[in-house]
Amino acid sequence: MLTTTNSGSSLLSPAEVGELLILPMIAEAVCTSASTVVNTAASAFRIPMVKTDPSAAWVAEGAEIPVTDAVLDEAETSFSKLSGLTIITSELAADSSPEASEAVGAGLARDLARKLDAAYFGNLAAPAPKGLASLTGFAPISAGTKITNIDPFVQAIAATQQTGAVLDAFVANPADALALALVKKGTGSNEPLLGNDPTQPAQRTVSGVPLLVSPAVAAGTIWGIPTGRCYVVLREDASIETDASVYFTSDRVAVRAKLRAGFLFPHAAAVAKISIGA
Repeated sequence: MLTTTNSGSSLLSPAEVGELLILPMIAEAVCTSASTVVNTAASAFRIPMVKTDPSAAWVAEGAEIPVTDAVLDEAETSFSKLSGLTIITSELAADSSPEASEAVGAGLARDLARKLDAAYFGNLAAPAPKGLASLTGFAPISAGTKITNIDPFVQAIAATQQTGAVLDAFVANPADALALALVKKGTGSNEPLLGNDPTQPAQRTVSGVPLLVSPAVAAGTIWGIPTGRCYVVLREDASIETDASVYFTSDRVAVRAKLRAGFLFPHAAAVAKISIGA
């Protein structure tokens, strides 16, 4: 349940916490656009996995059908706490207008989204959850010293398809996305190699797959992500708390946002990693 705790002034009602903080954070973060977002009240999140399918066989009429069992496993993630703290004036805290609440919520949401992306695409030390950069067993794709065509992306799409999954998004560092955007379709051509989605003119695509950009991705790395095999899991006990006592002498209010999140990559082989460099 979303809760708000106040010490002195009232800033957000419980119903506003999700609308003004959690939903904007999900919209702002890149990892939530490339992954499946799950909300849960449980203390941990588990996904059943089939490691080996049961095996069928051609058999003669009247012959015994061989019996095989599926090999099952389970992937599990726990939660790590992510907090953001901002300081506002008492006047703003006392302002009940939607604009005042949105101004505070938007700032916290942006900061939480940046931290969430940094953990998701990185390999941060505890207590942060482990992200893509900690994965082993992914599909490695070499793009050479620089990208001159879409061949590495086609290879990444094919590598994910080999696992039975579908690659739904590429995510690149802004520098690599810019370099890719400057590549033309051929010598003497001014037409960019990247395509555009007519329904979303601002979004670039590579071989039909959306290209997302995040500074949280290490330069020289482009991740190919199958949405159905990568999870961002959020606990439902997110909260926003205000306290005027800490900054009483300056007539300011501390606003703290807390949530718990975890990541799950149950099928690392379906994730592609394009590497650019020597």
